[in-house]
Amino acid sequence: MTEFLDETETLHNNVEGMRQLSDSLATFNESFASFLHVMTMNALTTDWPRQPSEGSFYLAKRRAEEDAMAALEALRAREAAAARAKMAPSASEPSNLNDQTAITETTFAPDAAAQSKTGESSTTGAKPTVKKVVKGKKPKMTAKEKRERGLELEKVICNLPLEFRGSDPTLRKHIESVIEGIWDAPNKTVKLPELIKPPDLNQARVNKCLIALVNKKFVVKGNTTGTVLYRWNG
Repeated sequence: MTEFLDETETLHNNVEGMRQLSDSLATFNESFASFLHVMTMNALTTDWPRQPSEGSFYLAKRRAEEDAMAALEALRAREAAAARAKMAPSASEPSNLNDQTAITETTFAPDAAAQSKTGESSTTGAKPTVKKVVKGKKPKMTAKEKRERGLELEKVICNLPLEFRGSDPTLRKHIESVIEGIWDAPNKTVKLPELIKPPDLNQARVNKCLIALVNKKFVVKGNTTGTVLYRWNG
């Protein structure tokens, strides 16, 4: 019985040790599982991949399309405002013509009376000629040409660095102005001062846009004539 009691006590101690080991493992498993969960959440919230995913390209393309549509709408709004401003002076033209007619009749009435008194017949009527001075303007683009230019402009900007593709709207507007300035120039060749339009488009911003276009080989820089020229390469 004494030996049985000793063995029973030893078994009890071993079982108690196993229970304590199980409790320790359970505590460790719970703590380690919490640690793994926190690491997973941290990876999902802060550890972003450096390489853009397919969703990034899709969002960039959709954002570029939205920017292009917004630019076209703004251009149409400006054209409508310019058309209204151009039509506004035409309303006052009839009154001006009436005033000119009245002045003409008042000016030449004495001559007609003198001719009737002397019996002379006038074969040619003296009428004032109104000369209209038409200033040289850039030929107006049709809606189709504007749409094609907007699409071509969008293709060029999509190949430029991210800062020009919409992350900075002001910089995107500047690069569009520089590209259109080169396109509108004779032979698509310009000098640097021809693209500067202060205060928004100063020399530093024009230089930044031209450097990006030259790096992507859309524009070729040359100084064969002693003057630095920028030619569109497409």
